Amino acid sequence: MESQYIQSHHRHNPAGNQCSSAVFKHIKAPVHLVWSLVRSFDRPQRYKPFVSRCVVRGDNLGIGSLREVNVKSGLPATTSTERLELLDDDEHILGVKIVGGDHRLKNYASIITVHPEIIDGRPGTLVVDSFVMDVPEGNTKEETCFFVHSLITCNLRSLADVSERMAVLQDAAEPIPQYCI
Repeated sequence: MESQYIQSHHRHNPAGNQCSSAVFKHIKAPVHLVWSLVRSFDRPQRYKPFVSRCVVRGDNLGIGSLREVNVKSGLPATTSTERLELLDDDEHILGVKIVGGDHRLKNYASIITVHPEIIDGRPGTLVVDSFVMDVPEGNTKEETCFFVHSLITCNLRSLADVSERMAVLQDAAEPIPQYCI
């Protein structure tokens, strides 16, 4: 299924000086819970551990909205300006492009998709997060992809932790039926 999702939603066309990759994460929580976190363009800090603060410019949270993100210390950046490129609540697709900031993620664009699946007989979610970006001068494609892949992996682990805790709380209040495959 992963390759189908990549072909359908994650087609990046990297130029010669760019790298591109995708990260997959299976989460033991229903898709609606995971999507509620992913789609929150105005609150990425709900699950992204490196974000300390986010301020959206204007009142609109539609396509073209800009957010100013403050990055926690320990990373080679302090701020990032990001634009919402794609938001599809029916297909569960979020696209974001970095348009400024004091970091080396030049021409960075990502697409995150969220897909329902069954894990251990219960509703689960497959998250696919793909990106494309320029390779900074002085770095190789491999180094750049490794660094960004590591950040995304950390974000998706955190997304899984938060989503699975939410699922446990929801299940305690309103049990989720098990599915037989």
